[in-house]
Amino acid sequence: MSREFELCPGRRIGGEQPCFIIAEIGQNHQGDLDIAKRMIRMAKDCGADCAKFQKSELEYKFNKKALERPYTSEHSWGKTYGEHKRHLEFSHDEYRELRKYAEEIGIFFTASGMDEMAVEFLHELDVPFFKVGSGDTNNFPYLEKTAKKGRPMVISSGMQSMDTMHRVYQIVKAINPNFCFLQCTSAYPLQPEDVNLRVISAYQSAFPDIPIGYSGHETGIAISVAAVAMGAKVVERHVTLNKTWKGSDHQASLEPNELAELVKAIRTVEKAMGSPVKQLLPCEMACSEKLGKSVVAKVTIPEGAVLTLDMLTVKVGEPKGFPPEAIYDLVGQKVKKNIEEDETITEEAVENHVKKGQDPSCELKGKKRQLRLAA
Repeated sequence: MSREFELCPGRRIGGEQPCFIIAEIGQNHQGDLDIAKRMIRMAKDCGADCAKFQKSELEYKFNKKALERPYTSEHSWGKTYGEHKRHLEFSHDEYRELRKYAEEIGIFFTASGMDEMAVEFLHELDVPFFKVGSGDTNNFPYLEKTAKKGRPMVISSGMQSMDTMHRVYQIVKAINPNFCFLQCTSAYPLQPEDVNLRVISAYQSAFPDIPIGYSGHETGIAISVAAVAMGAKVVERHVTLNKTWKGSDHQASLEPNELAELVKAIRTVEKAMGSPVKQLLPCEMACSEKLGKSVVAKVTIPEGAVLTLDMLTVKVGEPKGFPPEAIYDLVGQKVKKNIEEDETITEEAVENHVKKGQDPSCELKGKKRQLRLAA
């Protein structure tokens, strides 16, 4: 079981804590502050734990040639990639306004720091945790500087190898114990055959002392729900108000009704995971009383006879008697009264019944008595 830590004030992750659900707004706000606020409100209304953005200081994330290159995509907001990115980038004051809004409506707010200067700003903004995007997971100097800030870290692993993730673990763990890994495949939209949910299990084995989660770019919610069933303690999904909007991320994002359904499904699965202890449950009592079978006489058995297996069978009987699992224990026992064919074998009919281990009938009856008392 992974250790727990506080990811946000009053909200822990790992161990038996509920899955932390991140609504990744990213840059699906179209560069519009009002849309961004609507998306924060949507994330809150749908039950997500956190609304997350992507913050860049463009001159630190890209070199000049990258910013100056022509950008003719149908998703472009400018003639060059730099113009496109500047359209989508909120200012520091706008980020402060968004953080304040999120605080007012009661949802956690953070962002991926897409470069070291963006991390500096987010630290100043006092976000509860840093999200490390897949593109910076193998940026070891960035990881070291981010870890030294002392805030919890959520680290995606798209485009990385297991060897790299071991190095990431060693680097971050030496500085900051409060971090988790998310299995991620960096494709938009992501096809099911490229998801590789089994990496979650591999991470759980390789890094048992940190929570493991999932960041998904697939369509629909089924795969993300499956990740939670496999033990994901954080789930991150891109969200949008409209999948048809301009922008390369919208198609792989969840609309409000899908996000709400995802949250509902995750919480249902968490309830369904339940306990590893197998036992008769209160909800099974009615079925057990109605359909539970007992050992009955296959033939007429005279008083004083020693029971053999060919004298016995199993049926739904009235009254209830020995449960089916007691049938072998009854073999070799002497009956102390006549038992008619098709009659239930009860404790009163068996002389000095010898228990092999604990008497299954007594165990069952005891459990039923406990369940009745509990009810």
